[in-house]
Amino acid sequence: MSLTLAELAAVLPHSSHRGDTRLTGITHDSRRVKPGWLFCAVRGSHGDGHTHVQDAVQAGAAAVMVERFVECGVPQLLVPSVRAALGPASSAVEGWPAQHLRSIGITGTDGKTTTSYLLERVLEAHGWRTGVVGTVETRIGGRGSPSTLTTPEAPDLHRTLAEMVDDHVDAAIMEVSSHGIDQQRIEGIRFDVAVFTNLFPEHLDYHGTVEHYWATKAKLFEATRAAAGVICVDQDWGVRLAHQTQVPSQTFGRSHTADLVMEQVSTSLSGTSVTIRRRGSTGTRRRLWSPLVGSYNAYNMAAAYLAARILGVPASTAEEGIASCAPVPGRFELIDRGQPFLVVVDYAHTPDALAGLLATARDLVSNRVLVVVGARGGRDRLKRPRTGRVAATADLAVLTTDSPGREDPAHIAQELLVGTVDVPGRNVVIELDRAKAITFALANAGPGDAVLVVGRGHERSRHVGDQEVPFDDRQGAADALAGLGWTTPLRTAKLGEPSLGDYGTESKMASG
Repeated sequence: MSLTLAELAAVLPHSSHRGDTRLTGITHDSRRVKPGWLFCAVRGSHGDGHTHVQDAVQAGAAAVMVERFVECGVPQLLVPSVRAALGPASSAVEGWPAQHLRSIGITGTDGKTTTSYLLERVLEAHGWRTGVVGTVETRIGGRGSPSTLTTPEAPDLHRTLAEMVDDHVDAAIMEVSSHGIDQQRIEGIRFDVAVFTNLFPEHLDYHGTVEHYWATKAKLFEATRAAAGVICVDQDWGVRLAHQTQVPSQTFGRSHTADLVMEQVSTSLSGTSVTIRRRGSTGTRRRLWSPLVGSYNAYNMAAAYLAARILGVPASTAEEGIASCAPVPGRFELIDRGQPFLVVVDYAHTPDALAGLLATARDLVSNRVLVVVGARGGRDRLKRPRTGRVAATADLAVLTTDSPGREDPAHIAQELLVGTVDVPGRNVVIELDRAKAITFALANAGPGDAVLVVGRGHERSRHVGDQEVPFDDRQGAADALAGLGWTTPLRTAKLGEPSLGDYGTESKMASG
């Protein structure tokens, strides 16, 4: 798909152009310009794209989109805000691909990735070819490539959607981050269904306040961005969103006021189940089951079920798809080398996600829970004491380095430690070498214990100083177990089988 600069100007309000040419692609990164592409000079907090116009032209840019005309020797498109125009322009250059796809946008602090995996399996069970854009990877028709951003910048996002259209994808499932909304990366897309999972304090270094963070998430549920909504109402944030949005929405949660009420949740190493019913119904109840471990996954299952039903998927097909979902990389991922204790790698990087993970671990094992945790550098310093406080509720908390960037790892660990001082009976150790911290926790584990290695999940590298250093928690845990003499994998339980008894209790039931 291509169009001329004049044709693009015609669809962008308050724009004008000097000269004309045919455009075959679009980018805001002068280093990625290809001949025939439009370079968009975005102004940001760390730089101004107008200073890179000449670099883009030398790389072959056919035209530039700017906020002020510049001397560059190629046609120019003048707009009030390049950032605001980037999404619609990307959509137009790529042939408005979102219009040819059913699209689902999932936002919230926790649960976006797992909900996207569940929904992918449900829609595939319905016979639709799917594409996914998210934190772990971008997948088109089952083929994946690692992601660098949860929600890509608009040119990359619309180019990916165009690839989905070319690959005959029926439905695109997308994790929508608050940065993606605030930086207008999703402009040019009106989702068929928008999903809200939950909201906890996060990214406050960027948003400033929780209120602003919530308001940014709520923008996804405006009529220009979504046709329908699915909203969890077990928090005040979700209740507010459900009352505020003008988008027709269905709600879910344990609250008796939800449209889809979650009644019973049970979890074991075999998976998680939740009983659901429609509000006001005293008759038909449905039981959703998934091999995903952790009671918090019941919310993700309910969200995927409800979104699929809005899209017209039969209830039985939705149940089938949820039951067939494979474990999500880095989300309660078991590392099994024959040891008589549970080892889990999980992405939990917020205090609330960590608390949920600890609760699940206590449900699953008969003895102690040990945790290895750090905090990322350059962001969300205010949540570090809360993270440390939650970690200290474990029987042993090993505070370590996460991805410190340019911050001093020892200083980050001290800020985590501050939150632990008033935790009764705390047992906290600082080991800044992450590989040694994992080994220390595993060496101190005994039969029936659980060791949780959290914060990194699926990620395979860390930023230390200005360098990207390879490190995968899953491989690190496996190597540490091997070094301790555990090398023989146990038999893996098949879907629906009882959980592995060596770890202790099979499950606990919660009602509400």
